[in-house]
Amino acid sequence: MIKRKGKAPRSPAAHAPVVRGAKTVEPIRWRGDRLELLDQRLLPDKKVYVVCRTAEQVAKAIRDMVVRGAPAIGVAAAYGVVLGKGAPKAYEVLRTSRPTAVNLFWALERMKRASDLEAEARAIYEEDLAANRAMGERGAELIPERARVMTHCNTGALATAGHGTALGVVRSAKGKGVSVIACETRPYLQGARLTAWECLQEGIPCTLITDNMAGHLMSRGEVDVVIVGADRIAANGDVANKIGTYALAVMAKRHGIPFYVAAPLSTFDAKIPDGSHIPIEERPADEVLGYRKLRWAPKGVQVRNPAFDVTPAELITGIICETGVVLAPDPEKIRRLVGG
Repeated sequence: MIKRKGKAPRSPAAHAPVVRGAKTVEPIRWRGDRLELLDQRLLPDKKVYVVCRTAEQVAKAIRDMVVRGAPAIGVAAAYGVVLGKGAPKAYEVLRTSRPTAVNLFWALERMKRASDLEAEARAIYEEDLAANRAMGERGAELIPERARVMTHCNTGALATAGHGTALGVVRSAKGKGVSVIACETRPYLQGARLTAWECLQEGIPCTLITDNMAGHLMSRGEVDVVIVGADRIAANGDVANKIGTYALAVMAKRHGIPFYVAAPLSTFDAKIPDGSHIPIEERPADEVLGYRKLRWAPKGVQVRNPAFDVTPAELITGIICETGVVLAPDPEKIRRLVGG
Protein backbone atom coordinates (compact mmCIF):
# COMPACT_ATOMS: atom_id res chain seq x y z
CA MET A 1 0.00 0.00 0.00
CA ILE A 2 1.27 3.46 -0.92
CA LYS A 3 -0.29 6.58 0.52
CA ARG A 4 0.30 9.65 -1.65
CA LYS A 5 -0.37 13.34 -1.50
CA GLY A 6 0.56 16.28 -3.68
CA LYS A 7 4.03 17.54 -4.38
CA ALA A 8 6.16 18.85 -1.53
CA PRO A 9 5.91 22.64 -1.16
CA ARG A 10 8.94 24.71 -2.04
CA SER A 11 10.68 26.59 0.72
CA PRO A 12 10.08 30.36 0.71
CA ALA A 13 13.60 31.04 2.01
CA ALA A 14 16.80 29.29 1.12
CA HIS A 15 18.71 29.68 4.33
CA ALA A 16 16.21 30.45 7.05
CA PRO A 17 17.11 29.39 10.61
CA VAL A 18 16.29 25.71 11.04
CA VAL A 19 15.95 25.31 14.81
CA ARG A 20 13.07 27.44 15.99
CA GLY A 21 14.17 27.49 19.61
CA ALA A 22 17.65 28.72 18.71
CA LYS A 23 17.26 31.45 16.10
CA THR A 24 20.96 31.99 15.48
CA VAL A 25 21.75 28.31 14.87
CA GLU A 26 21.95 27.05 11.30
CA PRO A 27 23.89 23.85 10.55
CA ILE A 28 24.75 24.91 6.96
CA ARG A 29 25.41 28.50 5.90
CA TRP A 30 26.41 29.52 2.37
CA ARG A 31 28.14 32.89 2.18
CA GLY A 32 28.81 33.17 -1.55
CA ASP A 33 32.53 32.49 -1.36
CA ARG A 34 32.60 30.03 1.54
CA LEU A 35 30.58 27.35 3.30
CA GLU A 36 30.15 27.58 7.06
CA LEU A 37 29.32 24.32 8.85
CA LEU A 38 28.22 24.11 12.47
CA ASP A 39 30.76 21.80 14.11
CA GLN A 40 28.50 19.07 15.47
CA ARG A 41 31.43 17.41 17.24
CA LEU A 42 31.35 20.21 19.81
CA LEU A 43 27.62 20.29 20.50
CA PRO A 44 25.93 20.73 22.89
CA ASP A 45 28.77 22.50 24.73
CA LYS A 46 29.86 24.95 22.03
CA LYS A 47 28.49 26.50 18.83
CA VAL A 48 31.45 26.84 16.50
CA TYR A 49 31.43 27.07 12.72
CA VAL A 50 34.07 25.49 10.50
CA VAL A 51 34.75 27.67 7.45
CA CYS A 52 35.35 25.82 4.18
CA ARG A 53 36.74 27.62 1.14
CA THR A 54 37.73 24.58 -0.94
CA ALA A 55 36.22 21.25 -1.94
CA GLU A 56 38.99 19.53 0.00
CA GLN A 57 37.98 21.33 3.19
CA VAL A 58 34.34 20.34 2.71
CA ALA A 59 35.36 16.71 2.15
CA LYS A 60 37.41 16.76 5.35
CA ALA A 61 34.46 18.24 7.25
CA ILE A 62 32.24 15.41 5.98
CA ARG A 63 34.83 12.73 6.75
CA ASP A 64 35.54 14.11 10.24
CA MET A 65 31.79 14.43 11.04
CA VAL A 66 31.78 18.20 11.41
CA VAL A 67 28.64 17.81 9.30
CA ARG A 68 26.72 14.53 9.44
CA GLY A 69 23.34 13.09 8.51
CA ALA A 70 22.76 11.83 4.98
CA PRO A 71 20.74 14.80 3.64
CA ALA A 72 23.11 17.35 5.19
CA ILE A 73 26.10 15.53 3.70
CA GLY A 74 24.48 15.80 0.25
CA VAL A 75 23.87 19.53 0.65
CA ALA A 76 27.41 20.16 1.90
CA ALA A 77 28.88 18.16 -0.99
CA ALA A 78 26.90 20.22 -3.50
CA TYR A 79 28.38 23.43 -2.14
CA GLY A 80 31.79 21.72 -2.09
CA VAL A 81 31.49 21.35 -5.86
CA VAL A 82 30.75 25.08 -6.11
CA LEU A 83 33.89 25.87 -4.12
CA GLY A 84 35.85 23.48 -6.33
CA LYS A 85 34.48 25.24 -9.44
CA GLY A 86 33.23 21.92 -10.79
CA ALA A 87 36.73 20.56 -11.36
CA PRO A 88 37.10 16.75 -11.65
CA LYS A 89 39.36 16.79 -8.58
CA ALA A 90 36.56 18.36 -6.52
CA TYR A 91 34.13 15.59 -7.42
CA GLU A 92 36.68 12.90 -6.64
CA VAL A 93 37.72 14.22 -3.24
CA LEU A 94 34.08 14.66 -2.20
CA ARG A 95 33.03 11.26 -3.56
CA THR A 96 35.57 9.48 -1.36
CA SER A 97 34.71 11.35 1.86
CA ARG A 98 32.16 8.80 3.18
CA PRO A 99 30.84 5.62 1.52
CA THR A 100 27.39 4.75 2.90
CA ALA A 101 25.12 7.82 2.61
CA VAL A 102 23.85 7.71 -0.98
CA ASN A 103 22.68 11.35 -0.78
CA LEU A 104 26.33 12.32 -1.22
CA PHE A 105 26.59 10.58 -4.59
CA TRP A 106 23.11 11.69 -5.64
CA ALA A 107 24.04 15.32 -5.04
CA LEU A 108 27.31 15.00 -6.94
CA GLU A 109 25.53 13.50 -9.95
CA ARG A 110 23.06 16.38 -9.97
CA MET A 111 25.90 18.88 -9.83
CA LYS A 112 27.61 17.23 -12.80
CA ARG A 113 24.54 17.92 -14.94
CA ALA A 114 24.13 21.54 -13.79
CA SER A 115 25.02 24.58 -15.88
CA ASP A 116 24.83 26.96 -12.91
CA LEU A 117 26.58 25.26 -9.99
CA GLU A 118 25.61 27.70 -7.26
CA ALA A 119 21.96 27.74 -8.32
CA GLU A 120 21.87 23.94 -8.33
CA ALA A 121 23.44 23.69 -4.88
CA ARG A 122 20.88 26.16 -3.56
CA ALA A 123 18.09 24.13 -5.20
CA ILE A 124 19.33 20.96 -3.49
CA TYR A 125 19.26 22.81 -0.17
CA GLU A 126 15.76 24.21 -0.70
CA GLU A 127 14.35 20.94 -2.00
CA ASP A 128 15.65 19.04 1.01
CA LEU A 129 14.07 21.54 3.39
CA ALA A 130 10.74 21.31 1.56
CA ALA A 131 10.94 17.51 1.48
CA ASN A 132 11.54 17.36 5.22
CA ARG A 133 8.51 19.51 5.93
CA ALA A 134 6.39 17.34 3.65
CA MET A 135 7.68 14.19 5.36
CA GLY A 136 6.83 15.71 8.69
CA GLU A 137 3.25 16.36 7.56
CA ARG A 138 2.78 12.83 6.20
CA GLY A 139 4.48 11.16 9.13
CA ALA A 140 2.58 13.13 11.76
CA GLU A 141 -0.63 11.51 10.54
CA LEU A 142 0.76 8.12 11.61
CA ILE A 143 1.61 9.22 15.15
CA PRO A 144 -1.03 8.66 17.85
CA GLU A 145 -1.97 11.34 20.35
CA ARG A 146 0.48 11.54 23.26
CA ALA A 147 2.71 8.91 21.64
CA ARG A 148 6.03 8.02 23.21
CA VAL A 149 8.34 7.99 20.20
CA MET A 150 11.67 6.19 20.35
CA THR A 151 14.34 7.35 17.92
CA HIS A 152 17.97 6.57 17.22
CA CYS A 153 20.90 8.78 16.21
CA ASN A 154 20.07 12.36 15.15
CA THR A 155 17.59 12.97 12.37
CA GLY A 156 16.59 16.53 13.09
CA ALA A 157 17.47 19.92 11.63
CA LEU A 158 21.14 19.27 12.34
CA ALA A 159 21.18 16.25 9.99
CA THR A 160 19.44 17.99 7.09
CA ALA A 161 18.87 21.35 5.45
CA GLY A 162 16.27 21.94 8.14
CA HIS A 163 13.29 20.53 10.07
CA GLY A 164 14.58 16.94 9.92
CA THR A 165 13.46 13.51 8.76
CA ALA A 166 12.47 11.20 11.64
CA LEU A 167 12.78 13.95 14.23
CA GLY A 168 11.03 16.23 11.75
CA VAL A 169 8.00 13.91 11.98
CA VAL A 170 8.07 14.37 15.75
CA ARG A 171 8.40 18.13 15.33
CA SER A 172 5.36 18.17 13.02
CA ALA A 173 3.39 16.04 15.50
CA LYS A 174 4.27 18.26 18.46
CA GLY A 175 0.69 19.45 18.76
CA LYS A 176 -0.38 15.90 19.58
CA GLY A 177 1.47 16.04 22.88
CA VAL A 178 4.14 13.55 21.81
CA SER A 179 7.36 12.87 23.69
CA VAL A 180 10.72 11.45 22.61
CA ILE A 181 12.80 8.58 23.95
CA ALA A 182 16.28 9.20 22.54
CA CYS A 183 18.76 6.35 22.38
CA GLU A 184 22.22 7.77 23.12
CA THR A 185 23.65 6.15 19.95
CA ARG A 186 27.04 4.71 20.75
CA PRO A 187 29.82 5.25 20.00
CA TYR A 188 29.49 8.85 18.75
CA LEU A 189 26.57 9.83 20.99
CA GLN A 190 24.49 11.64 18.37
CA GLY A 191 21.33 10.89 20.30
CA ALA A 192 22.68 12.11 23.62
CA ARG A 193 24.46 15.19 22.28
CA LEU A 194 22.30 16.27 19.35
CA THR A 195 18.79 14.80 19.46
CA ALA A 196 18.34 15.59 23.14
CA TRP A 197 19.65 19.12 22.50
CA GLU A 198 17.27 19.71 19.59
CA CYS A 199 14.31 18.46 21.63
CA LEU A 200 15.18 20.83 24.45
CA GLN A 201 15.44 23.72 21.98
CA GLU A 202 11.98 22.85 20.65
CA GLY A 203 10.33 22.25 24.01
CA ILE A 204 9.61 18.62 23.11
CA PRO A 205 9.67 16.34 26.18
CA CYS A 206 12.67 14.05 25.82
CA THR A 207 14.02 11.16 27.87
CA LEU A 208 17.57 10.00 27.17
CA ILE A 209 18.45 6.30 27.52
CA THR A 210 21.49 4.18 26.79
CA ASP A 211 21.13 2.00 23.72
CA ASN A 212 20.87 -1.21 25.73
CA MET A 213 17.83 0.07 27.67
CA ALA A 214 15.55 0.11 24.61
CA GLY A 215 14.33 -3.48 24.87
CA HIS A 216 13.51 -3.08 28.54
CA LEU A 217 11.30 -0.07 27.89
CA MET A 218 9.57 -1.83 25.00
CA SER A 219 8.87 -4.89 27.14
CA ARG A 220 7.21 -2.70 29.77
CA GLY A 221 4.88 -1.03 27.27
CA GLU A 222 6.61 2.34 27.50
CA VAL A 223 7.20 2.81 23.75
CA ASP A 224 4.36 3.47 21.27
CA VAL A 225 6.26 3.90 18.01
CA VAL A 226 9.85 3.87 16.70
CA ILE A 227 10.95 6.29 13.97
CA VAL A 228 14.45 6.39 12.48
CA GLY A 229 16.15 7.94 9.48
CA ALA A 230 18.17 6.27 6.72
CA ASP A 231 21.45 6.67 4.88
CA ARG A 232 20.54 4.40 1.97
CA ILE A 233 17.42 2.46 1.00
CA ALA A 234 17.83 -0.48 -1.38
CA ALA A 235 15.42 -1.32 -4.20
CA ASN A 236 13.71 -3.99 -2.08
CA GLY A 237 13.15 -1.68 0.90
CA ASP A 238 16.11 -2.78 3.05
CA VAL A 239 17.44 0.22 4.97
CA ALA A 240 20.98 1.14 6.03
CA ASN A 241 21.01 3.43 9.04
CA LYS A 242 23.12 4.21 12.10
CA ILE A 243 24.48 1.12 13.83
CA GLY A 244 21.95 -0.18 16.35
CA THR A 245 18.90 0.43 14.14
CA TYR A 246 18.60 -3.25 13.20
CA ALA A 247 18.43 -4.30 16.84
CA LEU A 248 15.68 -1.74 17.51
CA ALA A 249 13.68 -3.07 14.56
CA VAL A 250 13.97 -6.65 15.80
CA MET A 251 12.83 -5.66 19.29
CA ALA A 252 9.98 -3.53 17.93
CA LYS A 253 8.77 -6.49 15.87
CA ARG A 254 8.93 -8.74 18.93
CA HIS A 255 6.78 -6.33 20.94
CA GLY A 256 4.33 -5.34 18.20
CA ILE A 257 5.50 -1.71 18.03
CA PRO A 258 5.26 0.15 14.68
CA PHE A 259 8.70 0.81 13.19
CA TYR A 260 8.90 3.63 10.63
CA VAL A 261 11.74 4.99 8.50
CA ALA A 262 11.64 8.64 7.35
CA ALA A 263 13.92 9.60 4.44
CA PRO A 264 13.76 11.75 1.29
CA LEU A 265 13.68 10.26 -2.21
CA SER A 266 17.37 11.12 -2.57
CA THR A 267 18.11 8.32 -0.06
CA PHE A 268 16.65 5.60 -2.30
CA ASP A 269 19.21 3.73 -4.41
CA ALA A 270 17.55 1.75 -7.20
CA LYS A 271 20.93 0.38 -8.29
CA ILE A 272 21.27 -1.55 -5.01
CA PRO A 273 19.02 -4.65 -5.15
CA ASP A 274 19.07 -5.35 -1.41
CA GLY A 275 20.82 -4.44 1.80
CA SER A 276 23.63 -6.95 1.41
CA HIS A 277 25.07 -4.77 -1.39
CA ILE A 278 25.18 -1.54 0.63
CA PRO A 279 28.75 -0.54 1.58
CA ILE A 280 29.13 -0.24 5.34
CA GLU A 281 31.62 2.33 6.59
CA GLU A 282 34.09 1.26 9.29
CA ARG A 283 35.23 4.22 11.34
CA PRO A 284 38.34 4.75 13.49
CA ALA A 285 38.88 2.60 16.59
CA ASP A 286 39.33 5.68 18.80
CA GLU A 287 35.58 6.31 18.66
CA VAL A 288 34.98 3.03 20.53
CA LEU A 289 37.94 3.23 22.92
CA GLY A 290 36.69 6.45 24.53
CA TYR A 291 35.22 9.86 23.87
CA ARG A 292 37.20 13.06 23.28
CA LYS A 293 40.05 13.02 25.81
CA LEU A 294 38.58 10.29 28.02
CA ARG A 295 39.71 6.69 27.41
CA TRP A 296 38.16 3.68 29.14
CA ALA A 297 39.40 0.70 27.10
CA PRO A 298 42.83 -0.93 27.54
CA LYS A 299 45.59 -0.27 25.04
CA GLY A 300 46.05 -3.03 22.50
CA VAL A 301 42.47 -4.32 22.45
CA GLN A 302 41.06 -5.05 19.00
CA VAL A 303 38.12 -2.90 17.88
CA ARG A 304 35.32 -3.12 15.33
CA ASN A 305 33.48 0.09 14.54
CA PRO A 306 30.91 -0.34 11.74
CA ALA A 307 29.03 2.96 11.53
CA PHE A 308 25.85 1.50 10.02
CA ASP A 309 23.79 -1.68 9.89
CA VAL A 310 21.03 -2.92 7.59
CA THR A 311 17.41 -3.44 8.62
CA PRO A 312 15.51 -5.87 6.36
CA ALA A 313 12.32 -4.54 4.77
CA GLU A 314 10.25 -7.24 6.48
CA LEU A 315 10.87 -5.56 9.84
CA ILE A 316 9.73 -2.12 8.64
CA THR A 317 6.12 -1.02 9.15
CA GLY A 318 6.43 1.82 6.67
CA ILE A 319 8.78 4.20 4.88
CA ILE A 320 7.85 7.89 4.92
CA CYS A 321 9.13 10.19 2.18
CA GLU A 322 8.05 13.53 0.77
CA THR A 323 5.68 12.08 -1.84
CA GLY A 324 4.00 9.34 0.15
CA VAL A 325 4.14 6.53 2.68
CA VAL A 326 4.94 2.94 1.73
CA LEU A 327 3.45 0.48 4.19
CA ALA A 328 4.98 -3.03 4.34
CA PRO A 329 7.63 -2.05 1.76
CA ASP A 330 8.57 -4.44 -1.04
CA PRO A 331 10.35 -4.03 -4.41
CA GLU A 332 7.18 -3.23 -6.38
CA LYS A 333 5.96 -0.60 -3.92
CA ILE A 334 9.41 0.99 -3.78
CA ARG A 335 9.58 1.06 -7.58
CA ARG A 336 6.19 2.77 -7.83
CA LEU A 337 7.11 5.31 -5.16
CA VAL A 338 10.46 6.29 -6.63
CA GLY A 339 9.46 6.10 -10.28
CA GLY A 340 5.85 7.16 -10.01
